[in-house]
Amino acid sequence: MSTRARVLVLNSALGPLDYRVPAGMHVEPGSIVVAPLGPRQLIGVVWEPERLPSDAEVGDNRLRNLLAVADAPPLGAALRRLVEWTADYYLAPPAAVVRMTLSSTSALEGARTVTEYRATGDVPPRLTPQREQALERIGDRQGLIRELAAIADVSDAVIRGLVKAGAIAAVEVDIDSPFPRPDPAFGPPTLSADQQAAADTLVGHVAAHDFHPTLLDGVTGSGKTEVYFEAVAEAIRQGRQCLVLLPEIALTEPFLKRFHDRFGCEPVAWHSGLRSTQRRRAWRAIASGEALVTVGARSALFLPYRNLGLIVVDEAHETSFKQEEGVHYHARDVAVMRGKFEGCPVILASATPAIETRQQVVLGRYEELKLPGRFGPAEMPSIEAIDLIAEPPERGRWLAPKLVRALGETLARGEQSLLFLNRRGYAPLTLCRNCGHRFQCPNCTAWMVEHRLTRRLACHHCGHVMPTPRACPECSAEDSLVACGPGVERIADEVAALFPEAKVAVVTSDTIWSPAKAAEFVGRMEAGDIDIVVGTQLVTKGYHFPNLTLVGVVDADLGLEGGDLRAAERTFQQIRQVSGRAGRGEKPGHVFIQTHSPSAQVMRALVTGDADAFYAAETEARADAGAPPFGRYAAIIVSSEDQAAAHDIARSIAAAAPRIDGMAVYGPAPAPLAMLRGRHRFRLLVHARRALDVQDVIRGWLGGLDWPAKVRVTVDVDPYNFL
Repeated sequence: MSTRARVLVLNSALGPLDYRVPAGMHVEPGSIVVAPLGPRQLIGVVWEPERLPSDAEVGDNRLRNLLAVADAPPLGAALRRLVEWTADYYLAPPAAVVRMTLSSTSALEGARTVTEYRATGDVPPRLTPQREQALERIGDRQGLIRELAAIADVSDAVIRGLVKAGAIAAVEVDIDSPFPRPDPAFGPPTLSADQQAAADTLVGHVAAHDFHPTLLDGVTGSGKTEVYFEAVAEAIRQGRQCLVLLPEIALTEPFLKRFHDRFGCEPVAWHSGLRSTQRRRAWRAIASGEALVTVGARSALFLPYRNLGLIVVDEAHETSFKQEEGVHYHARDVAVMRGKFEGCPVILASATPAIETRQQVVLGRYEELKLPGRFGPAEMPSIEAIDLIAEPPERGRWLAPKLVRALGETLARGEQSLLFLNRRGYAPLTLCRNCGHRFQCPNCTAWMVEHRLTRRLACHHCGHVMPTPRACPECSAEDSLVACGPGVERIADEVAALFPEAKVAVVTSDTIWSPAKAAEFVGRMEAGDIDIVVGTQLVTKGYHFPNLTLVGVVDADLGLEGGDLRAAERTFQQIRQVSGRAGRGEKPGHVFIQTHSPSAQVMRALVTGDADAFYAAETEARADAGAPPFGRYAAIIVSSEDQAAAHDIARSIAAAAPRIDGMAVYGPAPAPLAMLRGRHRFRLLVHARRALDVQDVIRGWLGGLDWPAKVRVTVDVDPYNFL
């Protein structure tokens, strides 16, 4: 047995290091170990030396001993291959990718119980404003002291004071109790002939235990979830694990309810809203193979499943599957690669599949299953464009008269309406009517957005907030600030003024930040406690409200601004998805799209429902331009707090660009968001033919350059964000 181990430690600045395996310790590729590095101890993973060459090989006599092996199963070979592929394709340090697989460090410890805390309902004798805030925000939530402090936005000391006062009590939690097992026979659905045929095909793929990517393409309300649940049921019958990826944390709640109705219990959830004890319990159950179905956000893709039998990517067209921080991976594409390494089928479910996915179908790499109609009596809604130039809203208003009339009629029938505007807050810009001063974020090239509900100005890029001032900071004029343009809060105010008797709800990531908040919203909608929803893209997908019959898109042109490669496609997908919320029950639905350009190709396609013609034209335009999926893009972003340093390094990178046939380098140019979180940013865009190994070119190009530590150079392969 080898006494030497190659270890990938969780430090992206270091390559793999070699250690001695002390007598009596057993390690193998994938073993999670504790390794010394100087005076520190780091978590690491043992790797095959031939797959991960080291620049720092030393003789056996200079090796330090590994300290311990974690109480957790080794990472499997398929997951290790996925780590290597992700690091290679997205030009990321392997350690940064491995860190995503070990996303619960407490799961590597052997403890079985932990002390958490929750409110007792008693009010302490001394109720300071901070204590009052803590108790109000914590509500019935439970967690470690530091987690409750973070929820309440107070210090740990405030929570400890409440514990001493008896307002918060300790609870002993068994953190490794088993999860309930889903029952594939619990609530079998009644499927239409089309649904049954698609379900049978997917069940066959699961039974075959082989890699098979499938696009499940069905209009909104066609029952895609019920269809792929049959494939999930087959995997459960075989005792194999399933992963269902959802693009938004807020979508997990309606999904969990549908899953419970079908399988008799909830699946294991994985998202950023979990407490550390919940993350530990889920991670260990997934690693042991006990957790049969996991539903989660994109990070769930890198968990150490022991026996993966099926991967489902729901709403697979969603751009939020692209990670914009750290490792810039796209979860849809990595999910397909994980299926390939694991030897299991992958289902991409969408009502509006991305052009990249459609092209894989054309090339014969993916199978396509279509669900052409809505389930049961539900019909697709009728869609009508409102030309804002011919039929403008009243002065000072944002809703056209025709849409206002439709809202009134829907309200009179006791039915629900949804107004969609993909802009949080009250107004996107606040300025002084006296001197023209505009409120800009001090850390970003972005306007501060007014949020009237919380009386704050906020930057949606870095999170900087400030109270809305009474006086202009430039000219000191009082009550001179004016809001420009609408956000959802302003539309909600307009609706409240037009229909004072209507119950209005604003639904954005500011109001629905957790699955519990999403569940509360769903409950209110189903109980008829909301008449009109005003929401952002958070409400465009996944929700099923039979009494919702009217959808109004307030500003359909918004997504077409900014010159993004995918702007028209994204606008089509988003509006098509939000239109799909209307008429999902027995009552017919109607959609109004407010636009300044009703003759634009994307607007005509939405009104006529001719998705095929729209996608054909978009695909042809991409092919002519050599844009993805017919060519390759990679962005190189150079940033620093020192503008001159960032600019100089960006220019030196451009000057060193290799001259290769079939590859062009554009820039550097200041990024549209030229400053973000206090860092000045310059961008270069690499455009290459499809067959070129652009990663290898960039690796060699940047590998031969040096830059100071204060300058950060990030590569984004297949970029989705051009800001």
